[in-house]
Amino acid sequence: MKRFGWILAVCISMVSVAKAQDSLAILGPVQYLDLVRQYHPVVKQAGLMVNNAEAQLLASRGLFDPAIYFTNDQKTFDGKNYYNYSHTTLKVPTWMGIELMAGLENNGGEFTNREVSLGQTSYAGLSIPLAKNLLMDRRRAGLAQAKLFVQQSKAEQLLMVNDVLFEAMDAYWYWVAQYQVYRILSNAVTINTKRYETLRITVEQGDRPGIDSTEALTQLLTFQAAQANAYNEFLKAGFELSNYLWTQDVQPAVLPASVVPAVNTDETDPYKMQFKPLNELLDVAGTNHPKLQTFQFKLDALEIERQLKFQSLLPAVNLKYNILSKGYQVWDSFDAATLQNNYKFGLEVGIPLFLRQGRGDYRSAKLKIQATEVDRSATQLGIANKVKQYYNEMLNLLQQLRLQEQALQAYQKIFDVELMKFELGESTLFLLNSRENKVLESRQKVAELKAKYFKSLYAVEWAAGILR
Repeated sequence: MKRFGWILAVCISMVSVAKAQDSLAILGPVQYLDLVRQYHPVVKQAGLMVNNAEAQLLASRGLFDPAIYFTNDQKTFDGKNYYNYSHTTLKVPTWMGIELMAGLENNGGEFTNREVSLGQTSYAGLSIPLAKNLLMDRRRAGLAQAKLFVQQSKAEQLLMVNDVLFEAMDAYWYWVAQYQVYRILSNAVTINTKRYETLRITVEQGDRPGIDSTEALTQLLTFQAAQANAYNEFLKAGFELSNYLWTQDVQPAVLPASVVPAVNTDETDPYKMQFKPLNELLDVAGTNHPKLQTFQFKLDALEIERQLKFQSLLPAVNLKYNILSKGYQVWDSFDAATLQNNYKFGLEVGIPLFLRQGRGDYRSAKLKIQATEVDRSATQLGIANKVKQYYNEMLNLLQQLRLQEQALQAYQKIFDVELMKFELGESTLFLLNSRENKVLESRQKVAELKAKYFKSLYAVEWAAGILR
């Protein structure tokens, strides 16, 4: 209760209850959704998923970081300096697949390798893939896929939030419905308590038969039992609602029993609620649904993989060229003669004879794309049908509600006439109670249908993937 109090102070206001001197705290749907968005662990987990994707993107960018290497290899034996090699190399990978290189060497000793240049030398050059890995390699593919993974994780975050908010609103409107039923029964208990007291007095005065007070007491006890059961259902609904209420430090919060819904369905006109047309919802769902977005990012990542696998079908042709110079000032001695005389050149060519691994990997990458496209099409159809289903359910609930309200008005008129006849002594208490039960039953159905209708408004947005 202490952990939850400071949250309530932000979004729960106080409303006076006419019957009592104390107050009840109220929780509205907008404030409730804000709480779920801010503190629910699934929402926080979705945010951490995005952070993890961004961390992986940072790691992928690191593959293009320049790197400097230093090696020293020396040998002395029996008082002789066989060799002492010192190499410092700087490598700078680029997005185009070209690797720039520069280095310093200092070699000496009595028994050095003949191909080693003695003394201080320097070089600058590059390494270029001319076929395989020219347009795509693992490093570039990893970075491109990491960028897509960040976008995909954001879409998955929206999807998770969309699902959690819908589940939370389902619990909220059930809580509202149970509270409305409890209020209806409480009002019925109040009315029947007064009626019983009045009838008891009239029976004692001999104006009515004793069976009337017994009949009134039976009706009152029935309503009191229903009221107690409704209150219990309201508390149970509150516990279910508490599953979606958490504190900032990710600790569960229990909704106090003194908190009631801010929504009074008796005072809310469902026919004034605005909602988007079905065609607009289908268009939005078909283009912006987070689930479909995740498929698109997955397809883009698979396309990068296909391009990478295609490189396995190409021959490996790697060219290396370095400009060499005495001393450590390679650029100071750079001229046409340097290009002709002081250079190191290498060419590597290779290709598997049967290309079975390359052909298999490339075929597998294409099949993955086809399977994902089929899955996306099936998911897109399912989303469209779900939007239509919940949209039709919303309209159907609105129609049921209109009919039930008309029935309630009819039952209320019948009850009012019966009450007037009863007060004039032209009707029985049994018949009056029967009319009242119909009114009470119809009023409960109206409250439940209203809550279902309000929930269906969120359900349509959830199906379209726009409940954020």
